[in-house]
Amino acid sequence: MDNSETSADVLTEIAVAYYQDGATQEEISKKFGVSRAKIGRLLKQARDEGIVDITVKYHPVYSAKIEQRLMERFGIKRALIALDQPDGQSQRNQVAGLVSNYLAQTLKTGMVVTVGQGRNVSAVAHHTGVISPRACKFVCGIGGIHPRGGLFNADHICRQLAKIYGGSSETLYAPAYAENKEQKLAFMQNATIKQTLDLARKADMALVGVGDMSENSYMVDLGWFTADEVVQSRLHQGVVGDFAGYDFFDIQGRAANTVMSDRVIGLGLEEYRMISEVIAIASENSKPMALLGALRTGVIDVIATSVSNALTVLNLDEQMRNIEGSQTHQT
Repeated sequence: MDNSETSADVLTEIAVAYYQDGATQEEISKKFGVSRAKIGRLLKQARDEGIVDITVKYHPVYSAKIEQRLMERFGIKRALIALDQPDGQSQRNQVAGLVSNYLAQTLKTGMVVTVGQGRNVSAVAHHTGVISPRACKFVCGIGGIHPRGGLFNADHICRQLAKIYGGSSETLYAPAYAENKEQKLAFMQNATIKQTLDLARKADMALVGVGDMSENSYMVDLGWFTADEVVQSRLHQGVVGDFAGYDFFDIQGRAANTVMSDRVIGLGLEEYRMISEVIAIASENSKPMALLGALRTGVIDVIATSVSNALTVLNLDEQMRNIEGSQTHQT
C-alpha cells in the first residue's frame, strides 16, 4: 500500500476493522501488508478526516467485540461494557445498571453473595430497576468505616441489596481498617468476626470494586491511609491497585505486601479466588492500570467497566506482551 492508495475507502476499511470489528493493529498490518506504525498513522488520519465518529465507536456490535476480546485475553466469563459518559457519576450509574441487570438474571434463591465496599458497589445497590424477589443472603467481605463511610460501607450495601431482593444480610462487626497489625490480628481472632468471614469465603458469588491507588482515592479520602503511604507503595513496590479494599497488587497481578494490607479486616485475593463467580467493578477513567493488574490476578470472573477503560486495558496488555516477548527473545 502506498500513499496514493490511502483513499477514504481504504481508511474506512481500516477504521471499521479496528474500531468496530475489534482487530488489533498487528492483525490489520498483516492483512494490508504494511507496518503497525503505518496502520497507527492511518487510524489517526481516519479520525482527523472525520471517517471515525461516535456512531462507529459505540455500535452495539463493537461493544460485543470488545467483550469477546477481553474474555479471550484474560479467560473471564463475561465483560459488561458500558458506553462512555461525560462525567464520573454518570459513568458509575451506567456501569451499575449493567451489573444490576446481570445480577437480576444470575442470582438464584438460596445463593450467598459476598459484598465489598466503595462507590461502584454502592451504585449497584442503589440502581433503580424491576427485580423479582429471591431469598439470597448478602454478607460483608470487609469491615465498616465510621463515620464518613456511610453509603459506601459493605454493611449498608448488603442491607440495601437484601431490601431490593427480599433477602437477608449479615454484618461483619469490625472496622475495615485497623490502626496497626496487632489490632487487626486481635479482631481476626474474635469468634463473631471469624464466623462471618467463614460465610463470606464460602459464598456462591462476590461483588467487589477495584481501586486505583491514587493519593486522591476513596480510602485516602476517608483517612484510613495517608497519601504518602499510597505514593510510597506505588513508587517502591509497583502497586497499581487494590482488590475489594484488601489486597494490593502490581501491574502483573502479583499481590504486594504493604503496610496497608497488614491493617485490613476482610477477605484477601486468595480467598476470593475460591468463590466461583467474582464480579469486579471499575467505572472511573483513572483505573485502566488497576484493571489490568486485577485481571492478571486470575481472580476475576466478570468485569464491569467502560468502553474506554476496556480498550485501554487491551492496548496496555498488548504493549506489555510485546515488551515481555522482546525481552524473552533477547535472553
